[in-house]
Amino acid sequence: MLDQGLAAIAAALAAGETTSAELVEASLEAARRDQGPTAIMTLHAARAQAEAAAIDAMRKAGREVRPLAGIPFTIKDLFDEQGHVTTAGSRALSDSAPADVDAPTVTRLRRAGLVIIGRTVMTEFAYSGLGLNPHYGTPLSPWDRQTGRIPGGSTSGGAVSVADGMAAATLGTDTGGSCRIPAAFCGLTGFKPTQARVPLTGATPLSHSLDSIGPLARDVNCCATLDDILAGGAGKPELARDPRSMTFLAPTNYVLDGMDDTVAAAMDGARRRLTDAGARIVDMHLPELDELPGLNAAGGFAAADSFAWHRGLIERRGETYDRRVIGRIQRGAAISAADYIDLMQARQAMMQSVALAMRGCDAILTPTVPIMAPPLSTFDGDDDAYTTLNLLCLRNPSIGNFLNCPSISLPCHRPGEAPVGLMLTGMQNHDRVLFQVAAGVEAVLRG
Repeated sequence: MLDQGLAAIAAALAAGETTSAELVEASLEAARRDQGPTAIMTLHAARAQAEAAAIDAMRKAGREVRPLAGIPFTIKDLFDEQGHVTTAGSRALSDSAPADVDAPTVTRLRRAGLVIIGRTVMTEFAYSGLGLNPHYGTPLSPWDRQTGRIPGGSTSGGAVSVADGMAAATLGTDTGGSCRIPAAFCGLTGFKPTQARVPLTGATPLSHSLDSIGPLARDVNCCATLDDILAGGAGKPELARDPRSMTFLAPTNYVLDGMDDTVAAAMDGARRRLTDAGARIVDMHLPELDELPGLNAAGGFAAADSFAWHRGLIERRGETYDRRVIGRIQRGAAISAADYIDLMQARQAMMQSVALAMRGCDAILTPTVPIMAPPLSTFDGDDDAYTTLNLLCLRNPSIGNFLNCPSISLPCHRPGEAPVGLMLTGMQNHDRVLFQVAAGVEAVLRG
């Protein structure tokens, strides 16, 4: 049942075809086997079972409950939960006091009736797109487990918890692709909103300039429903747009560099299906994108913002950090105030320029990540491979963060093939429009 979308699970609960207790037990069973002990850092078994029993009792008594009440969910380890230590996937915060209150996003999910079964492993402090964690372990992508491939990051455990049936959906964050990269590598849908749409309070920050909070789930409808809840709504999905009304801008530069044959084939197939369905795809050179490596050469907003937050903690607990993470954070020490102001001004100019280029288009269409998930063994003692592949994985999705635009990754591969994500990036503050477009694209890709 947990391999279905939220709407189907909610309908089964309402019809009495399953119960919250049954869903939670199935979730907990999955969390205790295979990748579960690695994907989920802290399992809330007793609380989840108690909440499920209470929700089932309310339904049995004929009392009104929210449509999603009783559905198992996971949250990334950087969200505050009352009574739990927020470690953000790091040993450096392991001795911190438990949170006094839930993060607003966690509160909203609980009010919707979702049952949080556990906190998921993540890249330390969310500072990598690969999903590796030397402290708590790295769960594997659901595809080609025999080889053992990375899940993508930083919402690594969250993505695997959904892919392996431990939860119907998960709550993640996205600073440069941390919802969309693991979605692409694990065959899921992942969404990054316009930053101000969802409150960041109660989430350990990486970059206050780029951070955003979004869901990973089975499909576009699930993500749209959850995004509405996270933004303070009741959980409203969006109707799919007719593909014949859609126009996409497809950059011919930057986003296709280094693309492997597997991703190229999946993207070519997706483009053909979309154009056959009546969508218009406009191939265009976007020179603004070629400026991004230079703008971020010193570490960009992520390095500067994270160093400001971490510098005191590094002085106290620096020896406990993942060396590959602390090295990136410490780059921020060399970024001056003048450099930061220049970067802010360049960002605003690029936002305006790309918005002009997008006029008449519904979204920018790109591969989420230009390569399939590499084997975990690729990174054994190889810092050069780590740096190169991390930058490559982050490159395309980080465009949406820099431009502060909503962006969504959805699967575009054929069944049985390696997971590949197709990414749609919309106009700033037009999140609901992007969901309508994405739902239409999803219908074509699944048809």
